[in-house]
Amino acid sequence: MNYIIEDGNITLREKLSINHEDRAYQFGDGVYEVIGVYEGKPFKIKEHLTRLQYSCNEIDISFTESISDLEDKLLELKEKNKLQNGHIYLQVSRGISNRNHSFPPKEVLPKFIAYTLEVPRPTSEMYQKGVKALITEDIRWLRCDIKSLNLLPNVLAKEKAVKTGSYEAILQRDGIVTEGSSTNLFVVSNEIVFTHPATNKILNGITRRTILEICQDKNISVKQEEFDVNFLLNADEVFITGTYIDILPLREINKQKYEVGPIYNLLKKEIDFLTM
Repeated sequence: MNYIIEDGNITLREKLSINHEDRAYQFGDGVYEVIGVYEGKPFKIKEHLTRLQYSCNEIDISFTESISDLEDKLLELKEKNKLQNGHIYLQVSRGISNRNHSFPPKEVLPKFIAYTLEVPRPTSEMYQKGVKALITEDIRWLRCDIKSLNLLPNVLAKEKAVKTGSYEAILQRDGIVTEGSSTNLFVVSNEIVFTHPATNKILNGITRRTILEICQDKNISVKQEEFDVNFLLNADEVFITGTYIDILPLREINKQKYEVGPIYNLLKKEIDFLTM
């Protein structure tokens, strides 16, 4: 079952069809969210929907749906599909209109779609021993704070990582490390956690925010500031965060080895508790 909002009305359908003139299809003109579901419980759904609203506002897509009503519908969708572990995917496009780079007339309403997907978690070995990553250039646009559908640079970076046997691509722009192709990045140096500040150059991930909250609660020192590739390669611990992977340690970046350290282990234990 899938939810579709057309002309302001929400409908539940067994099949999902995409019009070839949907601006999401032709221009990537839209935004999206992915909500993790653990044992039937969505993780921080309100925060995801609030960010969806922010992304819509930033690119001038009208977002008139009530967040609470939308949450209720997504929970209904999850129940209809009997999703226990996986994702709720939702996206909003600017709507269906004749192909033209400029915005369509105001009577063209946004198109919303949502569906569920069963997704496997990383293996216990990946959580315990870590995964490999490589560093590559960040060629994305300069509004990474918007969770837009324009993911081609992310796709190219991820494929580069996969072809070299790596799990993730770590992005750098002019020598400054930003984040992963589909994750946020944290490094630990001298028992201090570092992560890029939440500017236009990264997506302020929901799991990222959760990790920062845990650090504050556990009195772990955090610095949200820019750091370069050399700082990354000389860190004591490195880990990535994201929807449904939660938090994963990196054991190797560009052949530089890392230990799975105590700060990661503490944070992993805390976030496991939140998603139980």
